[in-house]
This record gives sequence, C-alpha cells and structure tokens, in this order.
Amino acid sequence: MSEIETILSGVGSYLPERVLTNAELAKTVDTSDEWIRSRSGIGQRHLAADGQATSDLAREAAWSALNDAGLKPADIGLIIVATVTPDKTFPSTAVYVQEKLGCPPGVAFDVSAACAGFIYAMNIATNFISTGQIKHALVIGAEKLSCFLDWTDRSTCVLFGDGAGAVVLSGEKPAVARRPRGVLATYLAADGRLAPHLYADGGPSTTGTVGLVKMNGKEVFRNAVEEIAGAVFEVTERAKVSRHEIDWFVPHQANIRIIQSCAKKLELADEKIIVTIDKHANTSSASIPLALDVGIRDGRIKRGQLLVFAALGGGLAWGSALVRF
Repeated sequence: MSEIETILSGVGSYLPERVLTNAELAKTVDTSDEWIRSRSGIGQRHLAADGQATSDLAREAAWSALNDAGLKPADIGLIIVATVTPDKTFPSTAVYVQEKLGCPPGVAFDVSAACAGFIYAMNIATNFISTGQIKHALVIGAEKLSCFLDWTDRSTCVLFGDGAGAVVLSGEKPAVARRPRGVLATYLAADGRLAPHLYADGGPSTTGTVGLVKMNGKEVFRNAVEEIAGAVFEVTERAKVSRHEIDWFVPHQANIRIIQSCAKKLELADEKIIVTIDKHANTSSASIPLALDVGIRDGRIKRGQLLVFAALGGGLAWGSALVRF
C-alpha cells in the first residue's frame, strides 16, 4: 500500500447556458429528434457562447470543485487540463485557468488524449500526489467542441457538446483501521494505428488550421465496446477487486448503445450506470467528471462507494480508473 492515498476531496462541473435541442438542430441539418435519439441517446447539448474559451468553462468547474473540497486556489500545487480544444496552441489552457483562479506559481499543463483525457490526467496527478510532490491537484476535463464541428455533417455535429468537469485530488495518509480509499488503480493504453477512425483533420504543423472532427462511427463503436470493457476488467484485476463489487459505472458519454453494450459485457445492471448523454451529449474529456458530479449531486453516489471510470477516444486512446469515493 502507498504511504499516501489520493482521494477525491472535491467535485464540480459547469455547463454553458445555451441549450441546443435535437428539434432545433433539425431545422438546420438533415436529421430529426428520433434519428438522433435512436442512434446515440442524445436529446440535447450545451454550447458555449462565442466569447467563452475553454479556460472559462474550466475555471467555473474548478471553482465548484474547490468549494466542494473546502479549499482555496492558494492550496493547489498542480493543475492539469484534459482537452482537445485549448484556448491557444500554446501556452497550455492550464496556465490560463491558473491565472483566472488566482493560484500561486505551481505545476500547470494540458493533456491531449481526447475522450480518455480525464483518466490520463487523473493517472498523472495521482502519481504526483502518491510520491509526495503535491498535496492538492486540480484535474479538469474541459471542451468547447462546437468550435471545430462541421455543422452540415449530421454524422458528427449531432453528437457533441460543450462543458467542463473538475475534481480536486488530495493526498492523505491511510488510516490503519479503514479499507483503502481514493484512486485504487488506473489503466491507460493507446494504439496509433487506429487514429484514422477518429481525428480532427487540421493541425499547426500539417494544415495550419484547427480542422474539423472526422469519425468512422462503426469502427469507433466496435473498438469502444471491446476496449472500455477490457479496461474495466484490467483495472479491477490490478486492484484485486471483483467487478461485482462496483457500485457505480461512470463511463465516457459517447453513445448510449456503447454504454449499454459495455455494461452487458461487464455484467453490470442498468441501475449501476450513471448516464448523462441525453442531456450533455458527448463532451469528450469533460464527460466523466460531468457525469460524476451529476451522480453525486442527485444523491446516487455516496462516500465509501466503489466507482469505475472508463473511456475511449481519438488516438485511439483508452483507459480506466477505480476509485473508492
């Protein structure tokens, strides 16, 4: 056992005010509410205002998480923002969040692993904390995906939304008479051979543009079900925990059919799944912390329960994390 446990001391989220329903979207693109819901489970999505940057969304979620943890910006020694929609090519979105929160000088950087970004960032922050380098870290998933969608392509534009979710991870010494809590195990993987299935067709060194989202939905679906379920098997094995002990499955919210297929492979009942895709759509790296916050705020997720996070996104990159909340 590590001499330091990495616990989730605070959770927060933020969604932009503007809501775009399927019915509204159907007025500008060849689609319908029934078509979108039947294929993805999405009913609406939130869109950031023109003047809102990813760091603005991240800041609001971070404030919420800090308040939940009872901490001040001065307590934070590490900020990691998982995003594929940074404010600028450089510097990192994390340094803008650091400045907007009023945090003192410390470690701040971004992680780009698409929809798996939040889990990648959690893994990194946990390593900082478990080795004693940092006491409190902000891990944020934040996306303004609306900025690089092709709003005439119904195969992609209907699927995504904007938002941010954040957690405060804190290091604490484990209690002798209590079972381990916090981040119990993580698992990360990627396979660049699968990159052509989900990507943005722009970049500073290739096209000099941001590009637009491109996706081979069939292949992403197939890989997502296989790898997300496999990642959960892997992380529970690493923690020596039976998947039947899991209280809540908090998956990346990409497609309701992917979520249900993964749950079936894992033999997890629908009652153990946190689903927010109907209200949030796919918010990439923000989707897991957003869903986590919803589950906590509505009273389903309680302290002491065992949670598993899992995601797959562009890269293709995937991963999972097992947490005793």
